Amino acid sequence: MLRFTAEDIEMPALDERMISRWIRAVAADYGFSVGNVNYIFCNDERELEVNRQFLGHDYYTDVITFDYSTPSTLNGDIFISIDTVRSNATAVGVPFEEELRRIMIHGVLHLTGQGDKTPETKAEMTAKEEHALSLW
Repeated sequence: MLRFTAEDIEMPALDERMISRWIRAVAADYGFSVGNVNYIFCNDERELEVNRQFLGHDYYTDVITFDYSTPSTLNGDIFISIDTVRSNATAVGVPFEEELRRIMIHGVLHLTGQGDKTPETKAEMTAKEEHALSLW
């Protein structure tokens, strides 16, 4: 089940049915079904708090993914800072909704096992994001 919640911000406008179908299709491309995936939309300060508390990182970020997946089922919590998504969209010159979809699928790709810590894995992640966005 996919769940969408907001903490201390207004919930972004989402077509939850369409997004759910899209995420399930992308997960299936990687051999996964979707179990319990929770999207938690928040502001920069909440994202920083989560980053500090659970990861020991002292910086802002757009997405933090906690992976509880099994070998065939995606499960996890995906925290998304709407503030950072909005500023990133402006910086790269894309609509907010497009950048939000990119970050949402970025979290899903982490749940499938895709990393992004090296230049090589980051390039792979970007290519996989582009492919997923083409399915939208």
